[in-house]
Amino acid sequence: MKLVIRPALALSIAAAAALPMAGVPGAAAIGLAGVASAQALSAAVGKPLQQASAAARAGNISAAQNHVNTARAAAKTSAERTKVAQMAAYVYTRGGQYAQAATELERIGAPASQLAPLYYQARQYDKAIAAARKSGQTTIIAQSYLMQGKAADAAKIYEQMLAKQPNNPTVLQNLAGAQFKMGDKKAYLATIQKLIRVDPTPNRWRALLIDMKSSPMSRDAKLGLYHLMRETGTLTNANDVQEFAKVAIVAGQPGVASDVVKAAGASNVVSLTDAMTARLVDAGDKRQSAAMAQAAAQAKSPATALAAGNAYLGAGLYPQAIAAFTTAQKGSNPAEAALFKGIAQVRGGNVAAARATFGTVPQGPLSEVAGLWQLYTTTKG
Repeated sequence: MKLVIRPALALSIAAAAALPMAGVPGAAAIGLAGVASAQALSAAVGKPLQQASAAARAGNISAAQNHVNTARAAAKTSAERTKVAQMAAYVYTRGGQYAQAATELERIGAPASQLAPLYYQARQYDKAIAAARKSGQTTIIAQSYLMQGKAADAAKIYEQMLAKQPNNPTVLQNLAGAQFKMGDKKAYLATIQKLIRVDPTPNRWRALLIDMKSSPMSRDAKLGLYHLMRETGTLTNANDVQEFAKVAIVAGQPGVASDVVKAAGASNVVSLTDAMTARLVDAGDKRQSAAMAQAAAQAKSPATALAAGNAYLGAGLYPQAIAAFTTAQKGSNPAEAALFKGIAQVRGGNVAAARATFGTVPQGPLSEVAGLWQLYTTTKG
């Protein structure tokens, strides 16, 4: 069984992390507190620089630039011109004018560590790479390559970084993005799997699952996906809860539908007084009661055991569900039986057995979801 990642999903997972503006001087770094005395600047320079700082912090970039220009006209010494350029860079940065900020710092011979992130933000990628090489800012080098369409070069940089930081989720995420853009799906998949193992947080899982949820898939695949969203803590909005419940009812798991809605109500994700929510709970409870009345008899035959397994799964009777799904694997829907047997094993605490079960799901409509479940089990020991 292979885990297949869809292109839109891949791009959402591998989005480049925003680069920090490390090294760009702010008002504190420039030393404007008591600037006229502490930095031996004249009042004609120090006062407008203080005004520029205050205006920039308040978001009034135009006023800040006017104060910088006033200070520049009054600057007589090298120290004053340096402080003016630093404040101008700060103001331009606050205003998102990164190329102008870089030009100001170039004038005073600022270090490459300050210039590289400004060049990157200004989309001057060749200059960003050159400056970042001097300062050792490898992330900026790699991201600049990506922005230039040189994914293979970016991947090499991230692989070097990963060799030093093998469990760094940001590096893994960015490497995955480069590998996907290269078209190296095998390497991309290996990186994504490692990323999930290193960082199996709800946000990471949600990035994986949310795109897949909106993709065309069979009813049972979507049901398995919703079960995984619940298991990973990513079932966080009312629409998903209600859709999960509707799919579960139609697919023969009414007890699951009722349970998931009630749990969402307890955590304030949905309101149990909402008309739709109330109808789902009522329908789930009634159908589950009927299903449980037949479950014991149905569990004995491969032809009907799938329905019994679904009923037991909805009732939280996992040993009985596992036994019924095992019998159902000999029937006409072995892939479906294996998928939900694995889910019952996870819910029952037998993760190792579940991992093996998910591995038996054959290629087909359910294999991608089973692969995600199998990946999930690897994060649980």
